[in-house]
Amino acid sequence: MTSILSVKQLNKNFKKRQVLFDVSFDCKMGRIVGLIGPNGVGKITIMKSVLGLIKSSGSIKIDGKEVSFNNGPVAGTVGALIENPGIYPYLSGLEHLKMFSKKRSQDDINQLVSDLGMSGYIQKRASNYSLGMKQKLGIAMALINNPKLVILDEPMNGLDPQATKELRNLIIRKASEGMTFLISSHLLSELQKLADDVILINKGKIIRNDTMENLLATNKRVAILKTNDDSAAQTILSEVGFEFDTKAVFEPGTDKKPLRILVADDKQVEYAVTLLQKNNIIVLDIHHEDSDLETTVLNLMDF
Repeated sequence: MTSILSVKQLNKNFKKRQVLFDVSFDCKMGRIVGLIGPNGVGKITIMKSVLGLIKSSGSIKIDGKEVSFNNGPVAGTVGALIENPGIYPYLSGLEHLKMFSKKRSQDDINQLVSDLGMSGYIQKRASNYSLGMKQKLGIAMALINNPKLVILDEPMNGLDPQATKELRNLIIRKASEGMTFLISSHLLSELQKLADDVILINKGKIIRNDTMENLLATNKRVAILKTNDDSAAQTILSEVGFEFDTKAVFEPGTDKKPLRILVADDKQVEYAVTLLQKNNIIVLDIHHEDSDLETTVLNLMDF
C-alpha cells in the first residue's frame, strides 16, 4: 500500500527543550490514522511540521515530495484544520468555501455542505455561527479541494451527537475513496470507530504504531463474574495472581459490585471458573467486556 505521508526521524527543539525525538511513521493511502497522546506531548508540533509551518529536523514527504519550513505541501495536496479554523466573521460560510475552493463546481460545494449538515446556515455570516458551526466550516474548508491527505486536530470539538455521526460517516466514505486522514482527538471512543491505524505518542516519542485491531488485541479483556460468594472468590483468584479491573460499578438496584477480572484469553477464564468450583464457589453468571481504546491507551501510557 502506497504511503501518502512519510515522516522520518523528526526532531524538534523549542529553545533548549526537545519536544520531538526521532519521530517516524507513515500514513498509507486511504487509511484513517489516529494520533493519540496527552496534552503537550508533540501532536500539534508534528502536524505543523508536516504542513511546513514550523522548522524541524528530519525528513517529511507528502505524495513523494519533500516538505520543509516555508516550503509546504503542493497546493491542493493537503487539507488541514489545526487548533481553530481561520474564519472571516463578515463572510458567509458559502463565501469561505468559494474563496478556498480551486476548480470545484457549485454542485461539489453543495454536496459537501449537505454531507456536513450545513445547508440551513451556509449563506449566513460566520460571525453568527456557534462553535459547532464554525468547526464544521473549518472541516469543510479542509475537505473542499478533495486533497489526498487531510490533517484534523480535534475535529469533533463543539459538535453535537448528530453532527459527530455525520462527520464520522463522511470521513469513512472519503477514506474509502482513497483520501488519507491524520486525526488527533481526545475522544477515544470516536477514534475507535474511525481509525484504521493508531500512533501513540508520549513525551515526544512514538511508543506504539500499529493497526487499531492489533492495538486492541494487546489489551486484556474483562471477564465479569457473578458468584454465590464474591468476596471469597476474589480472595481465591487474587492468591493465584489474577488482577482485577478497577472500573467495577454497582449492579443496578444493589450495593454489590461484580467481580471484573482481567484475562488474556478464554483459557484464563476457564482456569478461573475451575479454580472457584474446586473451592466450592458457584459461578452464577459470566460474560465478557471487549477491550476499548481508552483502557488500552491508559495501560500503555506512562503518565
